[in-house]
Amino acid sequence: MQASEIMTTDVVLVHPDTPLEDVVRLMLTHRISGLPVVEDGAVVGMVSEGDLLRRPETGTERRRRHWLQLFGTNEGDAAEYVRTHGMTAGEVMTTDVVRIAETTSLEDIATLLESRRIKRVPVVQEGKLKGIVSRADLLRSLASRIGAPRQQSDSDIRAALLAELKAHPSWAPLPADISVLVQDGVVHYWGYVRSAAQRRAMIVAAERIAGVRHVEDNMLQWVDTDPLYRPNWPSHGRP
Repeated sequence: MQASEIMTTDVVLVHPDTPLEDVVRLMLTHRISGLPVVEDGAVVGMVSEGDLLRRPETGTERRRRHWLQLFGTNEGDAAEYVRTHGMTAGEVMTTDVVRIAETTSLEDIATLLESRRIKRVPVVQEGKLKGIVSRADLLRSLASRIGAPRQQSDSDIRAALLAELKAHPSWAPLPADISVLVQDGVVHYWGYVRSAAQRRAMIVAAERIAGVRHVEDNMLQWVDTDPLYRPNWPSHGRP
């Protein structure tokens, strides 16, 4: 999926000259934690809750130690003063804004939001704002798909589950160490696991397959004291 498929196009936005009072009111009214600052259709900044945490009005202004102020003026301090005391969107906004295209994949968006520790990212085309993708948009996309009923045959379920396990060799047991049987949408596991975390991952891998109604866990957990030891389990349905 791409950004264009989940982005919000009816974007609440402000102009650099928008009074801070209006910015705060819009955020509260629409229950959003940030919004883009747009000029001539282009995103020039973002205002978020984080930009408004340190304000003299609330007594949260960051104060420098008195002895540091003795070394004269500092351009960084002046810029910080504008950000924490500014009265318009353009004065308090963050200008280092990352932007994405409509074709950006959801995987790349999730990585971006996580790595930059941001909650939303504007979508632009030829420099103009087209929409915005937030963490909430990703959650809505998940909600529309998670648990969506889809019928699959037992053989299709088993094939999908084995493919899922094969895709995670760092924790999945070797094919020779596990037995998988699917009957009437119920996944039956036999074999052994080396930890409770591995057991839980096996169960989750099965639960996420469309068509699975239940998971029967018959796996044993053991300590690898003898590399030749293997517990007995039914051979029917082994991969």
